[in-house]
Amino acid sequence: MEDFISNLTNWVATTGVRLVIALVILAISFRVINVVSRKVEKKLLAKGQDKTLVQTLSYLSRILLKIVVCTCLVGYLGIDTSGMAALIASLGVCVGLAVNGALSNLAGGVLILVTRPFKLGDFIEAQGTCGIVEDIRIINTKVVTLDNKVVYIPNGALSSGSIMNYSEKDLRRVDLEFSVAGNDPEKVREIILGVCAADEKVLKDPAPFARITDYGAGNGVKVTMRAWTKGAQYWDTYFDLLNGIRVEFEKNSIVIPFNQLDVHIKNN
Repeated sequence: MEDFISNLTNWVATTGVRLVIALVILAISFRVINVVSRKVEKKLLAKGQDKTLVQTLSYLSRILLKIVVCTCLVGYLGIDTSGMAALIASLGVCVGLAVNGALSNLAGGVLILVTRPFKLGDFIEAQGTCGIVEDIRIINTKVVTLDNKVVYIPNGALSSGSIMNYSEKDLRRVDLEFSVAGNDPEKVREIILGVCAADEKVLKDPAPFARITDYGAGNGVKVTMRAWTKGAQYWDTYFDLLNGIRVEFEKNSIVIPFNQLDVHIKNN
């Protein structure tokens, strides 16, 4: 019993003190890393640096610095790190084979950060998902759809597939098609261009376009309208033009040839 108490006292006086000091240093270091990282991040964002790149690099730097602190404290406690390094290396090979998909996502995340096909706040369509980019992480990208659903797209598939970025350009074109019957197509064209001219959201340059583009089924003639507007006003312009042209068609007795079905009933 006396030997046990003596050994315990020696352990507390040596290793125990080192362990307490290591835990205190660990807590303080992690706290300092988080505070300094956030302050640097805020300063960079205040200077107008790219938000996506700043947040991602800040996140990675915090992880790397914490790993360095943990490695130094392990050496401080007197634990042999050479054996741990060999063990970590062998585990790394096994984990690498097991998480091949995750590694491809990691490489995809790096590729996205380098090539920059989109940034935070952009409205994109990719991998069957359409929404606003809320966060770009190393493994996946967080996209919020228009109906407020959160979708996490793997960066591997995202970087290797096609991406449609609706926010990269300031202007977007509104395309609408109308089928009319029994009316003067030139009159229809004037009505459409008149509605475009009356809408302040429609840009004058490039000028709106309205022409006959096809002969539809039956007696219909297809008239295509193209008008340019600011990207942020696209949907408002789309619905306002659609409704405004319908109202003018009704005022001018423009007939839209809806599909009809004739049913013949035979009596035996």
